[in-house]
Amino acid sequence: NVHEALGGSGVKDGKVYAVQGKYTYFHYLQDCFDDAGWGCAYRSLQTIISWFILNKYTNVDVPTHRAIQETLVRIGDKPPSFVGGRQWIGSFEISYVLDTLLGVTSKVLTFNSGEEIPTKAREIAQHFSQEGTPIMIGGGVLAYTLLGIDYNDLTGECAFLILDPHYTEGEEIKKICAGGWVGWKRLGDKAAAGGDLFVKNAFYNFLCPQRPRVV
Repeated sequence: NVHEALGGSGVKDGKVYAVQGKYTYFHYLQDCFDDAGWGCAYRSLQTIISWFILNKYTNVDVPTHRAIQETLVRIGDKPPSFVGGRQWIGSFEISYVLDTLLGVTSKVLTFNSGEEIPTKAREIAQHFSQEGTPIMIGGGVLAYTLLGIDYNDLTGECAFLILDPHYTEGEEIKKICAGGWVGWKRLGDKAAAGGDLFVKNAFYNFLCPQRPRVV
């Protein structure tokens, strides 16, 4: 849980709603596998599945990129030639894999532009309060994992706890935090790898996995 080394977000009188339980931070180049430039959504999916494993909801192993691709081919979403390639996947593919491998359903929050994201801060806070699972951020640009939100429901001020899968170095908490690979971000802030985190003219899907209900 690399975010636990962070300080506050700076939101005045905000309340933090964050991932509940443990997860593993998956990012580019782990396990001696070069996915730089195309594997960010795969890594976000691996982080999400690690949450379900570590919190005792499943006994499956974290799937490799190839296993994820094979799953999408098996259910008919992708052609056989997809396996072994370097094609991006997005929030819908991730939802299919979660459903197929774990039986986990997901809700999707859709935004027509990056500027709209704070307008659903209340729904995002509610997700972390009720479900507590990591959220995959996908859409028209790069993929990220959302671990929480600091939100003042009176003023609407908010900051987002972003886990960035584009990190390519070793498992050093200080370096990960100092480089902004995990950190509090606001609308208009830059991503750790450069460029706007939330692009004004890009659409976004926030994939919100639902915690299994134990009867």
